[in-house]
Amino acid sequence: MELLSLIMRIIWLVNIFAAIVTVFKDKREIAATWAWLLVLSFLPIIGFILYLFVGKKLSRDKIYDIKTQERMGIEQLVSLQKEQWREKELLPADEITATAREMVHLFLETDSAILTKHNHVEIFEDGHAKFKSLFDDIRAAKNHVHVEYYTFYNDQIGNDLRQLLEEKAAAGVEVRVIYDSFGSRGTTHHFFEHLEELGGRAEPFFGSRRSFPNFRLNYRDHRKLVIIDGQIGYIGGFNVGDQYLGRSPKFGYWRDTHIKITGNAVIAMQSRFFMDWNATVKEQHISYKEEYFPLASEQGKTSIQIVSSGPDSEVESIKLGYIKMINNATDYVFIQTPYLIPDDSLLEALSIAAYSGIKVKVMIPAMPDHAFVYRATQFYAKSLLDAGVEIYKYNKGFLHSKTVVVDGKIAVVGSANMDYRSFKLNFEANAFMYDEVVSQQLVDIFVQDEKNSTRLTAAYFEQQSLWLKFKQYFSRLLSPIL
Repeated sequence: MELLSLIMRIIWLVNIFAAIVTVFKDKREIAATWAWLLVLSFLPIIGFILYLFVGKKLSRDKIYDIKTQERMGIEQLVSLQKEQWREKELLPADEITATAREMVHLFLETDSAILTKHNHVEIFEDGHAKFKSLFDDIRAAKNHVHVEYYTFYNDQIGNDLRQLLEEKAAAGVEVRVIYDSFGSRGTTHHFFEHLEELGGRAEPFFGSRRSFPNFRLNYRDHRKLVIIDGQIGYIGGFNVGDQYLGRSPKFGYWRDTHIKITGNAVIAMQSRFFMDWNATVKEQHISYKEEYFPLASEQGKTSIQIVSSGPDSEVESIKLGYIKMINNATDYVFIQTPYLIPDDSLLEALSIAAYSGIKVKVMIPAMPDHAFVYRATQFYAKSLLDAGVEIYKYNKGFLHSKTVVVDGKIAVVGSANMDYRSFKLNFEANAFMYDEVVSQQLVDIFVQDEKNSTRLTAAYFEQQSLWLKFKQYFSRLLSPIL
């Protein structure tokens, strides 16, 4: 018995030592470090298996591949716009608010995100409408179709889109697809073989063409981009799959937000796609061609910056943009997010805004799609409620929309959630829009969604069971790695 006890102590000490070495060999934030120490120390063997799939960082070589990609087509524009901003030529005072002017400079400095003007924006809340518009635009493509999705499922809508891309490739249109092998579980490169036989290209983001599944949870390509002829761009929260059309019995109606952009903001989306493509493929990189970056005539009145963030950047540009918007709000902040797991800086910004009398509303789903993530979301919802934030639970189906609107003047739609994963661990892309008309449209959509939601109260959380509260607190401890 004593021998068994000694063996167990030795195993425990070895496990603790291995946990410390494993966690500290990579540079990471203190909160994430302690979260992993907790998992590795109290879940021997199992914790290390989880770390292999979840905690292991992306190799320096792959990070370097992304960082060194040229921002094709816009490098010179970034330098020019920085100079124009200093000379107050880029943003005349009568065209934009002081907050927007500061945000434009923030993104020029942190993400080299150019400001584009005179864009037209169309908003989609329903998957059927979004895919109908997307399919119509792809059918009309003359030169190229570039597709980048976190999820591209081998199901009805996935096969419909692939078939359409095959038709365009057969007609001589350049077709390129980037898909994330983890997000597209069940879709292997075999799915795209006929597309490639017809002249198209499809590549898994930082993955292998082999059928062996990729279980690495972190550092995924969470972006959702489509660029057509360099003139039309789609960006937002919808992936490619039947569940996004409400065909999943588990989720029912799928409530998301996506936008279609026509105008020069598509140039920035194109550049983002090329950086991801050239970092992913080993050969046949895309080089600059004028047809990829056609200058658009005036399409609308929306000024837009396409902002990216991910493990390749030392600065969390999208999160900083959110904080800047919240800190400068004078009237209200409306947020929709499926996952509410903010870090301390964002949590404080939202709390301070609410304490200061700003109307802060946050809408989350009424059902989980990931158990731990949803329990952590509930914990932070309760914390923000205590600070005076209005929390709404969307009841009509699953809320997957990622939007922020401040004071009816600045709005954001994209792929980034309000969580650690979107800010630090995955590759994201958002459209920051400086336009009162588009902002008001998103406000109206939020107000309409409120009719299908329940406003949560302190009593709602107080009546929850001790077991549920424990799961929420425990999930919160793991929030930096969820």
